[in-house]
Amino acid sequence: MQRVVVTGLGAVTPVGVGAKAYWEAITAGQSGVGPLTLVDPEPVPSKVAAECLEFDPTASLGPKEARRLDRSTQFALVAAQEAWEESGIEGGVDKDETGVVFATGIGGISSLLASDAVMREKGPNRVSPFTVPQLMPNAAAGQIAMKLGLRGPNFCTTTACAASNHALGLAFQAIRHGEATAMIAGGSESAFVQVALIAFGQMTALATKFNDRPTEASRPFDALRNGFVMGEGAGALILEEREHALARGAPVHAEVVGFGQSADAFHVTAPSEDGSGAALAMRRALRSAGLAPEDVGYINAHGTSTPAGDVSETKAIRLAFGDHADRLAVSSTKSMIGHLFGAAGAVEGIATVLAVRDGVLPPTINQTDPDPACDLDYIPNQARKDQVDAAMSNGFGFGGHNAVVVFRRHQA
Repeated sequence: MQRVVVTGLGAVTPVGVGAKAYWEAITAGQSGVGPLTLVDPEPVPSKVAAECLEFDPTASLGPKEARRLDRSTQFALVAAQEAWEESGIEGGVDKDETGVVFATGIGGISSLLASDAVMREKGPNRVSPFTVPQLMPNAAAGQIAMKLGLRGPNFCTTTACAASNHALGLAFQAIRHGEATAMIAGGSESAFVQVALIAFGQMTALATKFNDRPTEASRPFDALRNGFVMGEGAGALILEEREHALARGAPVHAEVVGFGQSADAFHVTAPSEDGSGAALAMRRALRSAGLAPEDVGYINAHGTSTPAGDVSETKAIRLAFGDHADRLAVSSTKSMIGHLFGAAGAVEGIATVLAVRDGVLPPTINQTDPDPACDLDYIPNQARKDQVDAAMSNGFGFGGHNAVVVFRRHQA
């Protein structure tokens, strides 16, 4: 089997556009959560959001192309282009052997609802012919391939909040088994529409306690948490066969060594209460990587800031890692960027890669009131310098989908 390395990173996030800006912000403990502005907050129970306020699609894509794309696809193209350019892979790879697997949880819902409003207000003849290409979940994967001329494997994963972890894992497997030389893997999401926010509110899934203090609203594993903060953005990683990358002198950030997946088979939205489904995915990821539990030093947790989810994940980590769980460093970067749904695993995967590469573990901010049911080392409030050899990134989605990716520090 082929070895797989990460040679390029790209990001659009609520704390900055670009992987470098994102990494600097989260290692500084900076929050990207603020007042909800992209939709009218009046009927929405949660008035806070993690929005990509610095993003300007016309700067990278031009006004004509930007108009034809859903906001989530705009994010995807900008992140993928950054990762592609950073990797230096253009001209150095067979594009027939290079593919894309890009995730989303909800797809182009804002474009769908906008076109529906046009139809109702102005009539069917005013509906844009670009509506279907804007709303389809696979739009980002197709647009990236067209933009860069990539003719290898190309598809979309839509497993809710686990979607871009699945994208990373399946891209890793494609290279590992010789189906591609390189892959762009990641995810993108922008679902700021009233009906989505209201629906999540009806489920009591959103953070509502800190509407007057937005930066404190996302607080994974803290006793005062009461729901997640909706975010948006995209993350893209260039995965490449190791020998190919080394031969062309590519920058190598980390090695992808394992992928595990499972289903809770428990409830359509709630995680299994004992964490058994998530633990199974973590154990499978370790087996795929050929690692023992004690080889892992850091976990970028799914950590959404929901009461049930954070307890379930804590139990899952203890089930998967046994006694070593008490020696693990664990953090949730959602405390700073909110929950990016289908893009979460990709953006958090970038944080995990850079934690391994740089020896800096990002914090879980807003850790002020420890929850006795969440009793791991969550790197409270400030980043920690610690060189770990291997790290894990967790992604768990509605429907009971679990996907876990393992990265290791690259050794030449």
